[in-house]
Amino acid sequence: MLNPFYAAFLLAVEAQKVIELRLVRIAWGGAEGQAEIVSMVGEKVVAAMEAANTLMAGGSHGDVIARYRELVADNTHRLMAGAGIGDDRR
Repeated sequence: MLNPFYAAFLLAVEAQKVIELRLVRIAWGGAEGQAEIVSMVGEKVVAAMEAANTLMAGGSHGDVIARYRELVADNTHRLMAGAGIGDDRR
């Protein structure tokens, strides 16, 4: 298990790629840009509710961070595939 501060740092670094990819998609505009905005807002609401449920059920902050990192990784993969960028995970 990672140190919670280190895991939070990794989350911040990994989220930067998603922010970059989303901004590019939004800047392109059109239906894809609009869909990304709607998707982004919906995902944030669901993720916040999930985090609150985890904490209320006795989960740790580390559990919440680990789940957010999974969501960020999924979004990175989805956005990179949508942009035609190869997946560099092995």
